[in-house]
Amino acid sequence: MPERSGAITFVGNPLTLVGPELKVGQLAPDFSALDIDLNPVGLKAFAGHILVISVVPSLDTPVCDLQTRRFNAEAAALGPQVRIITLSMDLPFAQKRWCGTAGVEQLTTLSDHREASFGLAYGLLIKELRLLARAVLVVDQKGKITYLQVVKEVSQEPDYQAAIEAAKALL
Repeated sequence: MPERSGAITFVGNPLTLVGPELKVGQLAPDFSALDIDLNPVGLKAFAGHILVISVVPSLDTPVCDLQTRRFNAEAAALGPQVRIITLSMDLPFAQKRWCGTAGVEQLTTLSDHREASFGLAYGLLIKELRLLARAVLVVDQKGKITYLQVVKEVSQEPDYQAAIEAAKALL
């Protein structure tokens, strides 16, 4: 499995990402993650939809909380053709609790904790922490990546507007 040393930082400290470096224009790789009811879910579950994939290290941290709440707020305005998912290494039970407490109902949370299938397939697994790097991807109805931002400094927020505009451009 390829590794990219220093691909991102966390409070200035370099970290290694494991997995391939994806590019805009590539087909999004399949993966297997768990929903909040412990059911396996892969990319095929969202076939035919525009997909915004919001990737966070842990929902129980301030920036991840902000990112997930922001995409939840944007979801309704994007309409039924767009699905938003948030992926993290949090346990499905923790994701369910967090969503209930935060009132997040417009997006789907998926846990990559078991196999790190998503993290490895998308090159977003942080080797040193076994967490996912902060990133946002937009995948079109045919499964092609049309937007990708891997946030260089994990403690910073992504460019929400660019991701939303990328999704709107596919409508």
